[in-house]
Amino acid sequence: MLPRKSIIPEEFALPGLVSRVPRKPVFRDRVNKARFIAKSGACNLAHKNIREQGRFLQDVFTTLVDLKWRFTLVIFTMTFLCSWLLFAMGWWLVAFAHGDLDRKPVVEQCVTNVNSFTSAFLFSIEVQVTIGFGGRMITEQCTAAITMLILQNIIGLIINAVMLGCIFMKTAQSHRRAETLIFSRNAVIAVRNNRLCFMIRVGDLRKSMIINAAVRLQVVRKTTTPEGEVIPIHQIDVQTESVVASNSIFLLAPLIICHVIDKDSPLYDLSAMELQCSDLEVIVILEGVVETTGITTQARTSYVTEEIQWGHRFVPIVTEEEGVYSVDYSKFGNTVKVATPRYSARELDEKPSILIQTLQKSELSHQNSLRKRNSMRRNNSMRKSNSMRRNNSALSVPKVQFLTPEGGANLPVT
Repeated sequence: MLPRKSIIPEEFALPGLVSRVPRKPVFRDRVNKARFIAKSGACNLAHKNIREQGRFLQDVFTTLVDLKWRFTLVIFTMTFLCSWLLFAMGWWLVAFAHGDLDRKPVVEQCVTNVNSFTSAFLFSIEVQVTIGFGGRMITEQCTAAITMLILQNIIGLIINAVMLGCIFMKTAQSHRRAETLIFSRNAVIAVRNNRLCFMIRVGDLRKSMIINAAVRLQVVRKTTTPEGEVIPIHQIDVQTESVVASNSIFLLAPLIICHVIDKDSPLYDLSAMELQCSDLEVIVILEGVVETTGITTQARTSYVTEEIQWGHRFVPIVTEEEGVYSVDYSKFGNTVKVATPRYSARELDEKPSILIQTLQKSELSHQNSLRKRNSMRRNNSMRKSNSMRRNNSALSVPKVQFLTPEGGANLPVT
């Protein structure tokens, strides 16, 4: 007995449909990798097992400047207290050796009114801080007192210079100026001038400019050499468009820094899907000289693959209003979707027709959007004109004519 045929044809059965569904290429899952540079610019690096700790003491001033504020203030306070106590002990010893601590000294005192350690401590503060209340002073009786006075003045000036210089350098550090240098939250990849480009936006919130500002891009990734050596942090320099003429930019208004993905780019072989699975990190470094202080400053940030938007571009934020260029920072990081092929730059170079077709589609969609906008504007203007006519006709008072019963002339009445 022959089996009954199914009512549904075989080509439309479930096995046939599954066999014809195109399968997407399977990529490995991306391993969560630690950032090398945080979004704030801080380096995510920990130094461990440093055996030669004495090297930091060879550069005491830099060590003091690099310390946190709470440690700096503690060192600042303890330095002055220790110096006052040390010289107070010296003044007390001078008075003790000369016999000034007796209730009725036989000879004139070396330092008047220094009869205890407390009075010696107060005199030490008066000498080093140059207060000079007038109640205590040295006399010509002791050479040791004169030597102690000169020594304390010299050491006090050195302490003041070092500690005040440290406080000044901490308040005027270059990274304070970098707080007003901002970067876009995300980077974008789109077609620009018929080339696939990686773009970011930088800006300066202050009116005082950054002189000789320069932007450098680096790609950090884990690589393995042909010999089997694993390089956990392989830094690759990335060229920008401004490098052709000079490496400096005029950061008067927010700028879009563009990197053309060509054969020399580390992003040349990455498509949109491969970029999501890669573990690279793009580091952006902005350097320049502060116009007001002349101090070199540096601002840093980085972009991981989750922060790189494929097929987007930044919206314009600079407009001209009443003869003045205005910058709307509320749209600083806003992006808009654009038609961009999801192939790598290598594939686009090998098959230029893909890029041409994409650009033609984007041009047609742009024209259609313009037509829709124009038609909507026309419809709105026609609706407004019709509504205005209706309002005018409703407001106008009609003329009424009356006929006399004797067939006289019509009398218009308004």
